[in-house]
Amino acid sequence: MTDSRAVDEARIEEYWDWIAVALFLLLVVDLLTTLAAVRVVGLGSEGNPLMRWLLGRDVNVVVVVHLAAAVLVTGCFRLLTGRLRHTSPPADRYFALLIEAWLGVLVAVGLAVFANNLAVIVLGRSLL
Repeated sequence: MTDSRAVDEARIEEYWDWIAVALFLLLVVDLLTTLAAVRVVGLGSEGNPLMRWLLGRDVNVVVVVHLAAAVLVTGCFRLLTGRLRHTSPPADRYFALLIEAWLGVLVAVGLAVFANNLAVIVLGRSLL
């Protein structure tokens, strides 16, 4: 008997790799490059008001907020993949494409933020 599902378990598991990449870029790489950029041009140049506020706090607050964001995103993504597993064909294929597009946007934004932070570190000014 063949499975008529367009979205198999291996494809869903690959999504977890992509969300891990996005979280690494948006949380870890962004934080490290932002800290380096702040050393070069100062805290006042941080464009994100939430990050500017956060960097003015104790390092423990910064770590807790980043961990909370990772846990929140991971929990929501678990719910999202669970919903995908229970979506029947052919809607599962379209749902999977939306998830893939969203993951692609997250990774692209993470790379753009990284590039912008590097520009601040190297050139002393933002690309934006």
